[in-house]
Amino acid sequence: MDLDISWIFLGLPAAFLLGWVASRFDLRQLRMENRSNPKAYFKGLNHLLNEQQDQAIDAFIEAVQRDPDTSELHFALGNLFRRRGEYERAVRVHQHLLSRGDISEADRQRAQYDLAMDYVKAGILDRAETALRALQGTPLAAQALLALLSIYERARDWRQAAEVSRQLDQAGQGQFDTRRSHYLCELAALSKDSEEVHALLEEAMTCAPQHARPRIALAHWLRDHQHTLQACEQLQQLAHDIPYALPLIAADLAQLAPQVQREVAVLTLLQEGYAQLQSLDVLDAWVSLEQHMGKSHSREHYAAHLHKHPSLIAASQWLAGAGLDPAQQPQVQRALDHAVKPLRRYRCAACGFEALHHFWQCPGCQAWDSYPARRIEEL
Repeated sequence: MDLDISWIFLGLPAAFLLGWVASRFDLRQLRMENRSNPKAYFKGLNHLLNEQQDQAIDAFIEAVQRDPDTSELHFALGNLFRRRGEYERAVRVHQHLLSRGDISEADRQRAQYDLAMDYVKAGILDRAETALRALQGTPLAAQALLALLSIYERARDWRQAAEVSRQLDQAGQGQFDTRRSHYLCELAALSKDSEEVHALLEEAMTCAPQHARPRIALAHWLRDHQHTLQACEQLQQLAHDIPYALPLIAADLAQLAPQVQREVAVLTLLQEGYAQLQSLDVLDAWVSLEQHMGKSHSREHYAAHLHKHPSLIAASQWLAGAGLDPAQQPQVQRALDHAVKPLRRYRCAACGFEALHHFWQCPGCQAWDSYPARRIEEL
C-alpha cells in the first residue's frame, strides 16, 4: 500500500494548530486561577485586619481549595482556627501539613510547633508535651522550651519546670533564677521530708538571694522546728535586705520577738519600716508588740495614721480599742469591718485579680510576683 504524502502535509499543520489552541486554553486557565488566588488571599487578609475572623476563614478556605499546595495558607488557616477556638480543625490542618512530603524541614518544624500550640489551647497537655519534645535540637527549641515551661506550670509539675528553667538559662533565653526559686519553694511546700524541705529552700535562696519568698519560707521552717532565734534573725535580716517585704513578715516578727527577748530591736525595726512604708500591716505589728510590752495608748498610732492618710482600715482598728459605749461599739464595728473587707485584699498588678491573702503566683493569670506587698487601700 502506497503512503499518501499529502496526508502528512495536511496532518502536521492540524496537529500544530490543535496543540497551540490547547496551550492557549491552559495558559488562560492558569492566568484565571492566578488572578483568583491572590484575590481570595487578599480578601481574607482584609477581613483579618478588620478582625472579622469568620469571613477571613471562609476566604482562606476558598484560597486553599484552589491552591492546596500553598503551605502558608494552611498555616494562616490553622492559626485562625486556633484563635477562634476551633482546636480540632486547627489540629487537622497542621497534621495535614506534617503528613505532606513536599514541604521544607523548616515548615515541618513550624507545623510541629503550631500543632503543639493547638494541643495546649485545647488542654491536651500530654500530646502538647510530646510534640514540643520532638523540637529539641531544632531552631525552634527555645520556643518549645518556653511552651514546655508554661505546660509544667499549668500542670504544677514543679520539678520538670525547674529543669526546663535551667535549660533556658543555659540556652541564654533570659534569667529564670527567680522563677526557679518559686518552683523549688513549691516543691518544698509539697514535701513531707523535713531535710528535703530544708535543702530545697537553701537551693532556692542560692538561686535568688534577693528574693523574699525562699527566705520567708526558711524562717517558717526554722520556727516550726523550734529554731526560734534563727527564725527571728532570718526575718530581721530580710527586713534590712528587702525593705518592701516587711509588710509580709511584720506579724511574724511581732510574734517571734517576745519569745527570744528581742522586743526592743524588733520594735525599732518596725517603727523605722513604718516611717518608710506607711504600711498598716507594719503598724498593726508595731501596736501588737507594744501591747505585749505593756505600753498604754499604743492605739493612738492609728489616730496619727488617720491624720496623714484617711483610711477605713485604720479607723476600724482605732475604733476597736477606743473604749466607746459597749452597747454601740459592736454595731459600729461590724459595719466598719464589712466596709473595709474589700480594702484589705491584695490585687494582682497584671490582671487585677483580688484575694484576701498574698500570693506569689496569681491564681487568675498565673503571673509570678504580680501581687504587691501592699493592700488595695494602700496602693
